[in-house]
Amino acid sequence: MKIAIIGIGAMGSLFGAHLHPLADVTLLGEWPEQLAALRENGLLVEMADGRSRRTPLRATNIIAEVAPADLALILVKSHKTAAAANVARQLLADDGLTLTLQNGLGNLETLAEEITPHPAALGVTSAGAAMAGPGHVRVAGMGHTYLAPPTGPGARITLAEVAALFQQAGFPTDLTDNPISLVWGKLAINAGINPLTALLRVPNGFLAEDPAARAIMAQAANEAAAVAQAQGITLPYPDAAQRALEVAQGTATNQSSMLQDVLRGARTEIEAICGAVVGYGRAYHVPTPANDVLLREIKRLEIGDWGLEIDVPAIISHLQSQIANLSNQEGRL
Repeated sequence: MKIAIIGIGAMGSLFGAHLHPLADVTLLGEWPEQLAALRENGLLVEMADGRSRRTPLRATNIIAEVAPADLALILVKSHKTAAAANVARQLLADDGLTLTLQNGLGNLETLAEEITPHPAALGVTSAGAAMAGPGHVRVAGMGHTYLAPPTGPGARITLAEVAALFQQAGFPTDLTDNPISLVWGKLAINAGINPLTALLRVPNGFLAEDPAARAIMAQAANEAAAVAQAQGITLPYPDAAQRALEVAQGTATNQSSMLQDVLRGARTEIEAICGAVVGYGRAYHVPTPANDVLLREIKRLEIGDWGLEIDVPAIISHLQSQIANLSNQEGRL
């Protein structure tokens, strides 16, 4: 199988390293330091148990060096999905398939619109990784991956073949007919963990240990669950706050992807996470004050207009006050 992984950050590196021994894999992206490191020394993969290995990985920023591909695996940030779709359209074989494993909502719809007539498929993964530097990825966990049927027929490879390949590569993978449940299930967890860790500059485990931070995490996750419920979507677990807590505990030492973005000074996926919760909440008349505040504060942070020092208790107090004020305003409407 000839696979083009669009995205050369942590997740692209993670999947590339594990798929490399089993398929013809090329990473495609624009990060100069990462491209140089991969070309010169390959990828250093540091596993969660401390073991490490160096894997040769082909990486390029030239589409012609990748085409034609059987599978385009999209692992870029959600705000880059349209650009990634344009790249995928140029490099796919006539009977090629596109698969997104991105965070947030709306990625499949963007892909499906941009790459027609090629089929696109949606996946949800809880695998996680972080870049320790160019050419060096730290694996937080392989998690579980679910793949849903593509938007249309015509692909030479099937989702079952992709799932079997992922499974062989070490990613526990299953097929599902109900991806929207999984997408919203992951969205609720991301809404609870990602923006709060980014604002506080803390690893995931802090949210489980600090009662005040845990309460904000729980409220954000529960709001997402309420918005899903208003749409008739049943999440893949019974309690969003409890599930967010379990994930924070299970990934205690991990830096969330949004924290990694903030530390790099990069744009975050806040619009596709908390922004999606707030948007759907308004459409379905479900209050989402915690997500609204987290959305606003991350956006202020992105443009350098936040103004708060890195003082965890002070930031938590500020967030609590903002959420309470917004809750009171919504209660009076």
